Amino acid sequence: MEPRKITVNRRARHEYFIEETFEAGIVLKGTEVKSLRQGKGNLNEGYAGIDKG
Repeated sequence: MEPRKITVNRRARHEYFIEETFEAGIVLKGTEVKSLRQGKGNLNEGYAGIDKG
């Protein structure tokens, strides 16, 4: 069984041309876990960084 996507940043895909994507793991605690299990993921005010080291 292939893992399903939890959420997608539709706004970023609409406003920008995405040349390359990366898959990453994240750690969630508390209310985020409950929201994602209900299918209500939210990427507002989220951020990501890439460590090229």
